[in-house]
Amino acid sequence: MLKELHKMGRRGPQVPVSGLEDRPISEILPKEFLREEPLSMPELSEVEVVRHFVNLSNLNYGVDNGFYPLGSCTMKYNPKINEEVAAWFQDIHPALPENRVQPLLELLYTLQQDLLEITGMDAITLQPAAGAHGELTSLLMAKAYFKDHGLLEKDTVIIPDSAHGTNPASATMAGFKVVTVKSDEEGLVDLEQLKALVNDHTAVFMLTNPNTLGKFEKNILGIAQLIHGVGGLMYCDGANLNGMLGWARPGDMGFDFVHLNLHKTFSTPHGGGGPGSGPVAVKKALEPFLPKPVLVKAEDEDGDGSYHWDYDRPRSIGKVRSNFGNILVALKALAYIKSLGGAGLREVGTMAVLNANYMRVAMEDTLPTAYPGLCKHEYVATAEEVKKRYGVKAQDIAKRLLDKGFHAPTMYFPLIVKEALMIEPTETETKENLDAFVQAIKEIVEEAATNPDVVLSAPHDTPVRRLDEVKANKELKVRW
Repeated sequence: MLKELHKMGRRGPQVPVSGLEDRPISEILPKEFLREEPLSMPELSEVEVVRHFVNLSNLNYGVDNGFYPLGSCTMKYNPKINEEVAAWFQDIHPALPENRVQPLLELLYTLQQDLLEITGMDAITLQPAAGAHGELTSLLMAKAYFKDHGLLEKDTVIIPDSAHGTNPASATMAGFKVVTVKSDEEGLVDLEQLKALVNDHTAVFMLTNPNTLGKFEKNILGIAQLIHGVGGLMYCDGANLNGMLGWARPGDMGFDFVHLNLHKTFSTPHGGGGPGSGPVAVKKALEPFLPKPVLVKAEDEDGDGSYHWDYDRPRSIGKVRSNFGNILVALKALAYIKSLGGAGLREVGTMAVLNANYMRVAMEDTLPTAYPGLCKHEYVATAEEVKKRYGVKAQDIAKRLLDKGFHAPTMYFPLIVKEALMIEPTETETKENLDAFVQAIKEIVEEAATNPDVVLSAPHDTPVRRLDEVKANKELKVRW
């Protein structure tokens, strides 16, 4: 089967367009579209061009350069075999008829089934382009669901104060009012305040679990019962799924829909490294509202079946993405899932939690955890005491880490933590790398105490030194 897929995905012979190959361009294009003067292009050799772009790439820091403990961005591992698998299909035109791309549709359908098993949900779409797009898609589905049920009073979304900023933005874009519920002393949802906020207007409770503080909501079943009790829906921001991968499923916790970040939990590049993908999985009640088309399998008499796109979905919210989503990203995620298997995915969750807690404990006497105790895949340290004692802020520590050869953690998020450094080692780093990062933090805090100027003026060894942020804010240079 792999040989057939490889053959189908490879670039075939290029067929010239009949009657055009021997005609000059002036006879093919209208005169008004032709240049009056030849295009001026620099004369460069291949080696000069290659060196230019290699040197540019060397100025960047990425997951292939070193440790990348960026909190809330999860996976920092892009297996190269994923790229090879995706390359098999890179030349397939999205407008090809279904009967010409059955192997590709089979792989996408397989990924859908795997993601449903992983999340404990009933139906799924691969269309959304990233996590925030998955949020918006989900909330548009919620809007359609309540309208279909005649529940127009459902106009409010409740969101914790520790949530990703995209949550309230997505809710607002979908036309909902947003109400914030505070966190308690453990960094979890304040249950008493939540009970006071929930009413007949409550449409959706958006909850990241594990949350951005790295805490698992231990009261999740009670929260789901409370929201469902007023006819509301439970939405899981799945950005932090690798903190419980293989151990717990959103569908078993009472969530009605969840978005997944394939570019976080399932190893596909994101950010500057490549496009994202934010599939949305739902319970049965929300299935009619999924974006169309939906990929389905039609069984025949022999039990085999073909795959096709189902457009006949009258209650669908419509298309949310051109074509059928970021298909090559989906294939990379499938390659990762199949290479690990169920046991491997469970080990991912295990190691993510182990690594985060190892670093948390190792750094506790230097940068204490804002909300102490067991975390999942990440934790939030606070430099508030370092700032009070030495005038060195979280941002200064982050910039000094660049001189030590490490990418900085996420700074000043969640907003409820003063001088926050959100640290996520992920499951893929060795103990040696974790120890080296902890040592670098200890050295920087020691410098803050003995020679704060070296921290306050960092970084010193990067291609671009510290910028004058006040000047940058006053003298904006905005370019399209």
